[in-house]
Formats: sequence, C-alpha cells, structure tokens
Amino acid sequence: MRDNGTPNGISEDITVIYFLRFSKSLCIPLLTLLISTIVTLPFQPGVAESNHPEFVGSYACKACHEKEYNSFLQYSKKARSFESIEKMRKGLTEEEIRKCYFCHTTGYGLTGGFISPEKTPHLKNAGCEVCHGPGGIHVKTRQRRDIKRHLTREDCARCHIAERVRAFRYRPLIHGGGH
Repeated sequence: MRDNGTPNGISEDITVIYFLRFSKSLCIPLLTLLISTIVTLPFQPGVAESNHPEFVGSYACKACHEKEYNSFLQYSKKARSFESIEKMRKGLTEEEIRKCYFCHTTGYGLTGGFISPEKTPHLKNAGCEVCHGPGGIHVKTRQRRDIKRHLTREDCARCHIAERVRAFRYRPLIHGGGH
C-alpha cells in the first residue's frame, strides 16, 4: 500500500475500492427492489400517470371554449373522423383498422388515449387534443401554459403527409380545425 499524502496515510485507491464494494452491496439490492416494485404496479388502461397529461375529450373543452367547440363540431371533418373508419371497416382487417386510429381518433397509442369505441368513446374522433395536446391539466388549472396554443405545420404533418393527401384526396389545411 502506498502513501500518497492522505492525512492518515491510507491510500486513496484502497478507499475508493472499499467504497465501491460497499455501494454495490447496498445499491444493487435496493435498485432491484425499486425496479420490481415499479414493474408490479397495477396499470389501468385509460388512466394517465401523473407525468403524462390525461386526455379528456373535446366535450371537456366546451365549458370554457363554447364558440370554438361549436364551430369545431359544425365545420371540422375531424369531429366526425371515426365515421370514415366505420365506412371502410367492411373491406379492412382489424390490423388495418388499427392503423387508421392514429389519425382518426384522439391519443391512440399514447397513455390515456383512445383504446376502443367501447372503452374510450369520448376519444373516438380526432378532437381538440389531437392538435392542442392532452387537456387534463389545462382543464383543471385553466392556465394557457398547460395546453399547446401555437400550432405549426409539423403538428398537422403527423397525419397530413403527402402520401395520405394523395391516397385520400383531402386538403392539408393548417389551422383547419374549424375555429
């Protein structure tokens, strides 16, 4: 053991080695316990975790945004987007239909998003939250910072890509949500 000038003459190298052995013997069991606890927590479909804002459906927006909500229902094809899936259902497999859900429903594939018409009927169409993001926090706080306000072409391009525009003959309208 060499003395490298530490106050008690103990090598810093040995101190580091003992610390690492101690931390391994303590940390690994604690991490294992923590991970096993997280993995076994019950998951409830449709219920968002605290760090994922919850999808609430367009009707939840009506209380504060009645004019926009009514305009959306009247003028936006998104408000009735699930009808397209129902019209096409006869010629498609279930797997093909699920591919339509990303653009024709709200939050499909995301925590707390659309699961099925039976389980999440309030998210059945492409509603307000498709463009503005999950509204659960905004509905509770009524703060502008808790919802996406300034939309971009990229927001629309998640669904309105050139291939789909040609295939389905619809116009990609920026801010074409009906309000």
